Amino acid sequence: MRSPALRHVLTHLITPLLMCLGMGLAYMGAFVTPEPHHLPVAVVGAGPKAKVFAQTVKDTAGDKLDVRTVATRADAVRLLESRDVTGAYVPSAKAPELIVASAASDMGATAVEKVFTPVAAEQGAPLKVTDVAAPAADDPTGQGLFFLLIAVSIGSYASVAALGAAGATLPLRIRALLALGVSAVVSGIGALLAGPVFHLAHHDLAGVWGMAWLYSAGILFIGVGLHTFLKRWTTLTMMVLFVMLNFTSSGGLFRPELQNAFFGTLHAFWNGAGFVEGLRSLLYFGSDGLARNVWTLVVWLVLGLSVTAVAGAFERAGKHVPKHAATASQPAEAPLPEPASGVDRAEEQEERQTRRQAEAEAEEEVEETVGV
Repeated sequence: MRSPALRHVLTHLITPLLMCLGMGLAYMGAFVTPEPHHLPVAVVGAGPKAKVFAQTVKDTAGDKLDVRTVATRADAVRLLESRDVTGAYVPSAKAPELIVASAASDMGATAVEKVFTPVAAEQGAPLKVTDVAAPAADDPTGQGLFFLLIAVSIGSYASVAALGAAGATLPLRIRALLALGVSAVVSGIGALLAGPVFHLAHHDLAGVWGMAWLYSAGILFIGVGLHTFLKRWTTLTMMVLFVMLNFTSSGGLFRPELQNAFFGTLHAFWNGAGFVEGLRSLLYFGSDGLARNVWTLVVWLVLGLSVTAVAGAFERAGKHVPKHAATASQPAEAPLPEPASGVDRAEEQEERQTRRQAEAEAEEEVEETVGV
């Protein structure tokens, strides 16, 4: 290609085009066609009649449902509160009842209602729906925690570019301390949004902040460490890890039982799922399952600290010189000593050009990330 400027522009278009492809594949693959896959439900009743009814429901639904029987309604409520089932059906000739916990997943509750409404209609009775764990009145769909996840994620991964590019002249230990401080600020903003601003959390706001800090710090340390090796490709990598794969597998909109196996599997260990499910445990289910989700976030934070430690060792070993270090010691317009020869003049011009290119690349990286 003859034009260096055109080649430069086309090179920088690679990132947004890959983001377009990745976001389309991730979001449409995860959200466009939600269908139950082994959705766990319970039928309340003891004896052969209840078992036959449950088997009939299972045979009709096929792989869409996993049906179990429980002896009492209280047993069904306990399963819902521990999120072992998405819905529980209480057969009755006069008043059949469906018990749900919509705070665990509004979409899941809707899905089981669609399953059992025709079943009740066959018995000639309207279906009564009882919600034993409804979300806060200020968050009627229960999806506010998903949007909180988005806010905290953007504040975290977008800060990576500033710490990596604009702070490239700083020692890694300083960048790591800055990441620690940024994570505290981002999580504080998250707690402010969840509490006083939008009232998603009516209690345990300190716990919300703590989980937001674990989540944000994990992302920031992973990004700061990766930037040493990936440079301007860090933005794309962070988008893949913490947007494309993260938001789609978090369970914030659809629980894994309503998604394909790929996103359902990611839900078991990805940090966004740990954050959203942990907040649900804390706010709506009496901290049931909270420890597991906190440990998920801790593991991601340890991973981030490990990546940062490896990057620090790499830089200390002299294998990596910060790309913009040449600009730290003197202003961009500072005059250089008078060259002694034509060779020195050429070296001076090359050094100046390298410095300008490094500055331009750093600025482009920050602008590109903020734009995204």
